[in-house]
Amino acid sequence: MNPFDSLGLRHDGRTLWVLDQTRLPDEEMWLDGSDPEAMIALIKRLAVRGAPLIGVAAAASLGTFAARGASATEYAAACAALRAARPTAVNLMWAMDRMKTATDPVAEAQAIFEEDVRLCEGMARHGAELIQDGEGLLTHCNTGGLATAGIGTALGVIRRAHEQGKRIHVYADETRPLLQGGRLTAWELRKLGIPSTLITDSMAALLLRDDKVQRVLVGSDRVAANGDFANKVGTYGVAVQARHHGVPFHPVAPFSTVDLACPNGAAIPIELRGEAEVRGFGSLRWAPEGMPAWNPSFDVTPVDLVTSLVLDCGVFSREDLNVGVLTKVCG
Repeated sequence: MNPFDSLGLRHDGRTLWVLDQTRLPDEEMWLDGSDPEAMIALIKRLAVRGAPLIGVAAAASLGTFAARGASATEYAAACAALRAARPTAVNLMWAMDRMKTATDPVAEAQAIFEEDVRLCEGMARHGAELIQDGEGLLTHCNTGGLATAGIGTALGVIRRAHEQGKRIHVYADETRPLLQGGRLTAWELRKLGIPSTLITDSMAALLLRDDKVQRVLVGSDRVAANGDFANKVGTYGVAVQARHHGVPFHPVAPFSTVDLACPNGAAIPIELRGEAEVRGFGSLRWAPEGMPAWNPSFDVTPVDLVTSLVLDCGVFSREDLNVGVLTKVCG
């Protein structure tokens, strides 16, 4: 495989390296993800995360596995196991379905990486046109270079607007329970030099009420055919608050996140994670030991709360989505 380099994924031509996102923001540790079994473990413990990046990383691991001489039987088993590593983010299934039928797995993995970079550029180009000079922007979870092979989905849009000289200020939800906004988005925003402020999830409504936020941009892990979409838990609440305060709300995703076989949000499988993630983080526990907790990793936002969906091929309004535009542009 040819060498490639992104914020969270690298290949030196022999070994696939993954930035362990559980160590951020204070430690940048790169781990070997060349073996599919190792990659499955990294995906499950969120060392590699973000719907597009999960698909790219899994493909790169499988391509490396093939390049190292895996048999057809070993390759097929690894592909199936990777595909089942996490249930909600459809990019993983999309990438593995491509790798399953690829005549040249190494070339296909390379193509998936390069395609994601291009898709990010498309989303950034179309989405940045929505952002006006001087706007306050709210985002939830992490949607930048740590979640993709390129510059990101929602955070890629924000980055491009900043690069265009628009005077923006980003409010990043901390994003409970795993703090992916606080640990990852804040880290990326600081590296990019984008003016920003970290808030807890429960503060977003106050910012919206006080007209500090003029636009909300979020990512997506699966977009249903009707425009309903799943994203990091808490997104639905932000959408409700944005609607109440009359603030535009935009999910941002590549076409690979659109699942036309999924008719609506009710059909999206929602991953339930361990209760310990709600009771604390790492070695720190803030709730009584053994306290029962509920931990859905995602929630579903209905299309009725969407102002427009930003895809790599354009921006589509709620009205567009309601008449089935996704079937036409992603079919």
